[in-house]
Amino acid sequence: MDTGSIFLSVIIIVAIIIILNAIRIINEYDRAVIFRLGRAIKVKGPGLILLWPVIDRMVRVTLRIITLDVQPQDVITKDNVTLKISAVVYYKVVDPLNAIVQVYDYNYAVSQLAQTTLRSVCGEGELDKLLSEREKINMEIQDILDKHTGSWGIKVTVVELKQIDLPQDMQRAMARQAEAERDRRAKIINADGEFQAAQRLSDAAKIIAENPMALQLRYLQTLNEISSTNNTTMIMPIPLDIIREIGKSLGNGPSK
Repeated sequence: MDTGSIFLSVIIIVAIIIILNAIRIINEYDRAVIFRLGRAIKVKGPGLILLWPVIDRMVRVTLRIITLDVQPQDVITKDNVTLKISAVVYYKVVDPLNAIVQVYDYNYAVSQLAQTTLRSVCGEGELDKLLSEREKINMEIQDILDKHTGSWGIKVTVVELKQIDLPQDMQRAMARQAEAERDRRAKIINADGEFQAAQRLSDAAKIIAENPMALQLRYLQTLNEISSTNNTTMIMPIPLDIIREIGKSLGNGPSK
C-alpha cells in the first residue's frame, strides 16, 4: 500500500469519527441547548440533530417533572413554637434556554429557594394555622416559588407540606386539649339528650292532663306488659283517681 492510499484512509476514518461525533439523538422528553463559539443560538430536539465539530457544544435539558425533596427545616412560628417541617416540590423546565443561561444550576437554585421560602412562610403563621390550613400554605409557597423561578424558565406545579414534627411537650399539651374537647362534646350531647327527654315527658304530661282517658289506656298497656313477663312478683298499679277517692273518704271519717 502506497503513501497516498494510507493518507486517504486516515482522512476517511477521521471524517467518519467527526461525523459520528456531530450526530446527536435527543429523546422526546429532552431538549438540546446549542452553544456556538460560546453563544447560545437555539434549542433543538427531539430527534436527530447535527453539531458543527469543535465550534458547537450541546447541553441536554429534561422537560419531565422533577421531584425535589425539601429536607426538614427548623421553623419558629409566630407564637414561638419550634417545629421541623419538610416538604416536597414538583417542578419542570418550560424554557430550556433560560434554564441554562439565566441560572448556573437550576436544580440547586430551586432547592435553596424552596428551603428559604418554606421557613419564611411557615414562620409567619401560628401553629393552629399550620395544622388546619395546610392547603392554603401549600398554595402560598407555590405562588412565591413560581414567581421567582419564572424568569429561569422553571414552572413549579405542586408544593406539599410533607411532615410537621412537634416538640414532645407540645404533643402532650395537644393530646390533653383534644381529650378535654371530647369530654366537652360528650357532656353537651348528654345534656342535650336529657333536655330532649324532659321536653318529651313534659309534652306527654300535658297530653295526659288534657285527655284523662290517655292515662287509663297507659294503665291497661302497663298491665299487658307485666302479664307478658315471667316475673314471680307482680306489681298492680292503682289508678290515681281511686287513690284520691280513698283519701277523701278517710279524711271525712269520724274524728276521735
